[in-house]
Amino acid sequence: MQFHHHGYVSGDPRIQPAAGTGIDRPAELPDEVDVLIVGSGPAGMLTAAQLAQFPGITTRLVERRGGRLEIGQADGIQARSVETFQAFGFAERIIAEAYWITEMAFWRPDTENPTHIVRGARTVDDTTGISEFKHLIVNQARVLDYFAEFAAYAPARLTPDYGWGFLGLEVADDGDYPVKVTLVRSAGPDEGMQKTVHAKYVVGSDGARSKVRASIGCTMAGDQANHAWGVMDVLAKTDFPDIRLKCAIQSHDGGSILLIPREGGHLFRMYVDLGVVPEDDNGAVRKTSIEHIIEQANEILRPYTLDVRNVAWHSVYEVGHRLTDRFDDVRPEQMGARTPRVFITGDACHTHSAKAGQGMNVSMQDGFNLGWKLAHVLEGRSPEELLSTYSAERQVVAKNLIDFDKEWSTMMAKKPEEFDSPSDLEDFYVRTAEFPAGFMTEYAPSLITGEATHQDLAAGFPLGKRFKSALASRVCDTNPLHLGHQATADGRWRIYVFADQSPAGAASPVADLAQWLSTAPESPLAATPEGLDSDAWFDVKVIYQQPHEDIDINAVPAVFKPEVGPFRLTDYEKVYGTVPGEDIFDVRGLSRDGVVVVVRPDQYVANILPLGATAELGEFFARIHSGARV
Repeated sequence: MQFHHHGYVSGDPRIQPAAGTGIDRPAELPDEVDVLIVGSGPAGMLTAAQLAQFPGITTRLVERRGGRLEIGQADGIQARSVETFQAFGFAERIIAEAYWITEMAFWRPDTENPTHIVRGARTVDDTTGISEFKHLIVNQARVLDYFAEFAAYAPARLTPDYGWGFLGLEVADDGDYPVKVTLVRSAGPDEGMQKTVHAKYVVGSDGARSKVRASIGCTMAGDQANHAWGVMDVLAKTDFPDIRLKCAIQSHDGGSILLIPREGGHLFRMYVDLGVVPEDDNGAVRKTSIEHIIEQANEILRPYTLDVRNVAWHSVYEVGHRLTDRFDDVRPEQMGARTPRVFITGDACHTHSAKAGQGMNVSMQDGFNLGWKLAHVLEGRSPEELLSTYSAERQVVAKNLIDFDKEWSTMMAKKPEEFDSPSDLEDFYVRTAEFPAGFMTEYAPSLITGEATHQDLAAGFPLGKRFKSALASRVCDTNPLHLGHQATADGRWRIYVFADQSPAGAASPVADLAQWLSTAPESPLAATPEGLDSDAWFDVKVIYQQPHEDIDINAVPAVFKPEVGPFRLTDYEKVYGTVPGEDIFDVRGLSRDGVVVVVRPDQYVANILPLGATAELGEFFARIHSGARV
């Protein structure tokens, strides 16, 4: 965390100075906004938190509820999401309060007494070390609280506008604020009052029954699995020995349970198999009582017993997998003729079962993907065509998620005798671990993702996938740090220059690249508007192959030591060396001839180039900045 560069800070450094729209921000909804977000779920709150970093953009978030969410249904936090939390500055705090999944236990019928269950296996949650972060369980409401805090502390001082329901919208063909949105007060003394807001862009994060989705003519397509589950968050006395472990429990004839311990040491969630739903059920299964769910859980757990003392929340759902064919308001026949004005995220465009723990996680990545793109277009950094990449990228991710979830939920519903081997379920869990952890997303070449022509120079940073962090030693203070953790959700592109074997200060490809970055009109840094810090749009770091004690920081080119703030102070924190025993060049398969790795603001690898490929680097960013007002 950096502060003091604008003067001494004596208070909480997480609270950034208010700027732009954050100064004297009006309490009432304005008649005109740049971005109107509908719904304060995970996708909507992350989008708002990202946009709050851009105080020149007027962003408002409306929520039908009268206040913050108190009990959230989602609770599984995959490692990719924790990486995202790190960028928003609250990973450490949420890890401290969360339940950590380290192992998963698999229970099955006892072969000697099939009416009883026995533990068949334990598996380590992350067998491959795919992330330095844990798999967590924490209530969705707390995740929203942290994003809300980040947004409120950001320069735009963004806070949700509670008590506003969405009625409909119309998109005009022209005008500065072409989206006309009709809202209604859903809480408070003026309940029922309507208001019209004109917006440049609208983001629908309003859930599975999304009215924003309906307003742009998108429909959900998919299927029901005709299998019902009762889910309950409870406090209970039990002699089941793995009550504080994540468990998949299969009984001989009583169905299955997915057990998820919750944060706090006592609460836990159970997904209890209620069996196949008859075709003529007409929703009757959803009226299943909590008493029946508890009774069914006890049948599955025999010989163990479950004495429920308190029910925090419960529900019944039927497994369904549904997806929209587009995530914005551009119809197929309009593609290439116009750019989108309305977007949908999260459950508004993809729904699936809860047991894979993906809903909240994938929804947040929708918001992360979209937020910075809206900001860059609205600030004039990038052409409007950038916004078309949102639907193109995220619809594929959602389709892959639904395919995975169908397989997982089908396996969870099987009877033990239907498996080829008693270990099939745990084998699948281990074999597919990278997908539910959130790391199988791989964006295809596009305006913002290059071709994998030079992938061999950085084998450990697959193009289109998230930047997988590794340790490097910061020269100025000698601290070994995760390189990826230094990238905050500030909307900047990252350019990581992994040096050749020459020392700092020597004539080398790195010195030539530094000179080009600093002076060439084709350099991406040249697009940064005058009056801003030289690293305002691009965070450029250098990682030398030598350990920190062998690097002369005064010999490092100036582009890696930008002057920042009104006092033009030198930022020394962009220069790194290697950590003995954990050399990042070896850990991530980086060429000893050096390589440039370009990373998007949402942490995905966008390009990999040789140190001397300045023309290609300039051309890549010229596409992204074409039409930008600089």
